[in-house]
Amino acid sequence: MVEEQFVYGERALSYAREFAGHKKKAGGMPVAWLEKTMWNLGLEVYKQSFSRNLPFPDELRERYMVKGTNVYGILRAPRAASTESLVLSVPCSEGQQNNQAVGLMLALASYFRGQIYWAKDIIFLVNEHDLVGMEAWLEAYHNVNVTDVQSSGMLGRAGAIQAAVSLELSSDVITSFDVAVEGLNGQLPNLDLVNLFYAFCQKSNLLCTIQGKLQRSDWDTLPAYLHSLQTLLLMVLKQGSGRPQGDHGLFLRYHIEALTVRGINSFRQYKYDMGTMGKTLEGMFRKLNNLLERLHQSYFFYLLPSLSRFVSIGVYMPAFGFLILILVLKALDLWMKLSRCDVDPTEESCDGGPVATEEPRPSLLTLAPPLLICHATGLALYFVPILGQHMATQHFPVSETEAVVLTVIAIYVAGLALPHNTHRVLTGAGSDRGWMMLKLLSLLYLAIQLGCMALINFSLGFLLAVSMVPVAAAVQPTGPKALQAVLLVLVTPAATLLFCIFLYHELLEYPIPVLEGWQRFLQAIAEGLLDHHLYGSIVFPFVALFVYPCWLLLWNVLFWK
Repeated sequence: MVEEQFVYGERALSYAREFAGHKKKAGGMPVAWLEKTMWNLGLEVYKQSFSRNLPFPDELRERYMVKGTNVYGILRAPRAASTESLVLSVPCSEGQQNNQAVGLMLALASYFRGQIYWAKDIIFLVNEHDLVGMEAWLEAYHNVNVTDVQSSGMLGRAGAIQAAVSLELSSDVITSFDVAVEGLNGQLPNLDLVNLFYAFCQKSNLLCTIQGKLQRSDWDTLPAYLHSLQTLLLMVLKQGSGRPQGDHGLFLRYHIEALTVRGINSFRQYKYDMGTMGKTLEGMFRKLNNLLERLHQSYFFYLLPSLSRFVSIGVYMPAFGFLILILVLKALDLWMKLSRCDVDPTEESCDGGPVATEEPRPSLLTLAPPLLICHATGLALYFVPILGQHMATQHFPVSETEAVVLTVIAIYVAGLALPHNTHRVLTGAGSDRGWMMLKLLSLLYLAIQLGCMALINFSLGFLLAVSMVPVAAAVQPTGPKALQAVLLVLVTPAATLLFCIFLYHELLEYPIPVLEGWQRFLQAIAEGLLDHHLYGSIVFPFVALFVYPCWLLLWNVLFWK
């Protein structure tokens, strides 16, 4: 551990007040003031203009055409050749939010400038328009364009970024730090970075939380276990959404270990000032400055019931494997039944009932119509809402955002009626062999989807597996069809999303009424589409192009005739 000596707490407050005044005067981010201040601190100062047309208006943030400017200053390492760098970023939020974070960042830059032990460049970044600005800066820095954002390019660069910390702070004093680790598509930073931050919080006697939950001291009691389970489930729900829980989430795409630190000012008795916060961040950056290689020794796949304990991939993945094993065993059972029918088709039908007279034997071509129509419905769900929004607004009294969301829901519901009779166009498709072949294919298809997703975003794969696997294994055209239809509707991805919204607020101990839950459900659909088109989130295309068609195949099996 290094000895922190940051003493510029009052200077941080002064910078914060100046920044707030200039931001209010400019009606947005004070670019000129930031450039002048960073230049006076001895940094290399650059700015980057960017713009982005959204696929449809973001009504939550009231924006459609996003234009902004990122300002960043580079502190060159006096003991190295600018081959590696660290990033301290602060989002410039609307109103009075995050002013103190900018002040603390500038005070740290002033303090770091006077030290001679830096072996890595340090980039101090103030990004506008939250994730949109951060994505524009990262794409320009790495000279790529993956989300069609327009920017002025990058005039100044430092070395390869080794780690990044995003700071959010809106109060002069705090009672605790909350750390966010979930990134885009469920990516997580190396666990060593989380442990490093927690260690410095412990050293400074600063309370540190995750998911807003403070670790209990009586960790081996039943209430503590339930508290840890609550924290873990919150992480699963956030990671499963695929949405970055802070600006750090976009760094992970570029193999840069990053996390977001939020200062919380609650009603707890003990308060910590800017000096304590600055010492904690100084210690982190001095420790990261000593890195000889990228963080890679610890886990990249884990779940956190608390900051001092974790669940590794070696513990939770076998449990997920047993869920997938249910699908594989059921598919093997269907394959054995089909093989037995092929060997002696005169004994009994494939499902164990009486044999039908002269039952025609279906071919694999039988499965073509339901497969094609189910996936065509998925393609319509993916493409039509965005492409047809303007036509919808011309014929119906709705906004573009409402048109997109309602079109998604309309296509989703219409898919229930489209495919289930398509198999009747071919001879022999109505036999037991037909639905068993289709279910065999559907189960293997679902197992492959969930297995692949669990390797990318375990939480999303787990949530879908827990809801879909039991019903998928049990569904068949015989038996209580109404009950099976209700169960199959309850495990559809849309119903799972709605249930997760209510569960999330229950875990936060902030339950919401049904009407507000429905509004948040519609908002989640719109944000899922925006996240895909703005940042490259794979949750919406995965559900629309793979999970939903697979669910329609199971719906097809249930109504097989």
